[in-house]
Amino acid sequence: MPVWRYPVLRGIDPARTARAVIRDAPISFKESYEICKVLKGMKLVEAEKLLKAVIRQEVAIPYVRHNKKVGHRRALSRLWRRWRVASGRYPVKAAKYILKLLKNVENNAQNKGLDVEKLRIIHIASHRGPYLKRYEPRAFGRSTPWFGSRTSIEVVVVEEG
Repeated sequence: MPVWRYPVLRGIDPARTARAVIRDAPISFKESYEICKVLKGMKLVEAEKLLKAVIRQEVAIPYVRHNKKVGHRRALSRLWRRWRVASGRYPVKAAKYILKLLKNVENNAQNKGLDVEKLRIIHIASHRGPYLKRYEPRAFGRSTPWFGSRTSIEVVVVEEG
């Protein structure tokens, strides 16, 4: 059995931080990587608003690393100065799982007695999970591959001020 540990953040008071993790979510690593890149450093409330807008397909996520053959989005023109890229997508499924994770870390912070309005994401990272290889039998002795990837995401927020 694997042993899971949170990242060690030095120089930060553990009483002012809250953490949450989601393991082996059935989402794409590439999509979750790009979302995490955008969310790092944002306030928790702003990050939740952004993910809800992505789910409604109003705001696109800029694709910086995995952007081969990705179309340009008009919604990214105002973010161009920050990300220097106009290509992006609307990763709805990954945004739903990451929004669920942010709600979880918000509840963990409330249980610790932290102010939700002052929380800032200081660490958010996605890691590749197991790659499931299955085959679906077809007619005449053939089979069709039925592969799936998993992703683990961890987040740490800190109360500012």
